[in-house]
Amino acid sequence: MITVIAAAIMELIDTSIVNVSLSYMSGNLGATLEDTSWVITAYAIANVIIIPITSFLSATLGRRNYYIGSVILFTLFSFLCGQATNIWMLVVCRFFQGMGGGALLSVSAAIVYELFPKEKQNVASALFGVGIFVGPTIGPTLGGYITEHFSWPWIFYINVPIGIAVALICGRLLGEPPYKPTAGRIDWTGILLLAVGVGSLQVVLERGETDDWFSAGYIVVLTVIASLCLSFFLYWELKVKAPVVNLRVLKSKNLSIAALLTFVSGIGLFSSVYLTPVYAQRLLGFTPTTTGLLLLPGALFAIAGLVLTARLLQRGVPPIIMITAGMLLFILFTWQIAGVNLDAGTGDFYLPLIFRAIGIAIVTVPLSTLAVSGLDPKDIPQGTALNNMKRQLGGSSASRW
Repeated sequence: MITVIAAAIMELIDTSIVNVSLSYMSGNLGATLEDTSWVITAYAIANVIIIPITSFLSATLGRRNYYIGSVILFTLFSFLCGQATNIWMLVVCRFFQGMGGGALLSVSAAIVYELFPKEKQNVASALFGVGIFVGPTIGPTLGGYITEHFSWPWIFYINVPIGIAVALICGRLLGEPPYKPTAGRIDWTGILLLAVGVGSLQVVLERGETDDWFSAGYIVVLTVIASLCLSFFLYWELKVKAPVVNLRVLKSKNLSIAALLTFVSGIGLFSSVYLTPVYAQRLLGFTPTTTGLLLLPGALFAIAGLVLTARLLQRGVPPIIMITAGMLLFILFTWQIAGVNLDAGTGDFYLPLIFRAIGIAIVTVPLSTLAVSGLDPKDIPQGTALNNMKRQLGGSSASRW
């Protein structure tokens, strides 16, 4: 359990660790800041493509083989990211790093849920919630320190020893799930439609604001492609006998509601992690280390919030109360942070970011528990994959809007 949660944290750290290093990468590789932002975009696109099909790939390749293979892929391309000599080599390596990282999130979640009986799912949600929340939050802190005291390639090299350790430990301990997932014929049509549709959508979300949305011809084209491919994807996956993404699990009202609210929480989680470093560095002139440390107190409070939430749910506190309280705290964060101006110092960020951290932490556990509460054990991997994809899409949407 410790190993797979560590792997998930490592993957999520990489969603935000580059945020405070973009200016350094841009100068070192001789690229514009707009081109360098593709380092973030490529990783997000790969994640959102691969996450929903992790359940299918686990059934087809065997969960143990797929998971360890993904760890190796993530680790290898982490090393190659650090070796990149130009921006487009780095972008390509980040894409394949994201392809490996997708399994580290969804499959890790399924493994953690398997280790706990149904009545202890709140505990599983809290433990995995530590990875979901702490990973993106400490990413800027870690990235800022490494960039300022070493050099930006080390934000990728740091994954190598962790990845090797995870692969070796999982090679010895990780087995197949207690249920026997069935893999039918490979749904190549579904895979193609998903990759093209979600990939196009991610590019629109990630690059639309930079290029003034529909003023750019390629944004218009990609929007049409995304709409057509995803519409036909929904039709195809509900028609075919062995779909690459089993959308029928969304018949569970619990999963459908949780996925929608997880999309909203993803907006809060990733947008603030992305925008705070950008604002602090580019407009206020904070160093990478100082910028990263702005988010650290919130991460510590979030861990306490996750543990407390799990205990309260275990004692019968209704999830709706926890979700409402978390959303209200996040609203308080947005109200306070809206008053920050160009005269702000570090002290103006700490309290709002603590409210933000506790709010999203309180929301995370009940939503994660709700998502899997109505599913059969064999459907949990697909349910967690769809839920995690919603979180990533929420983050991608908000960071650019």
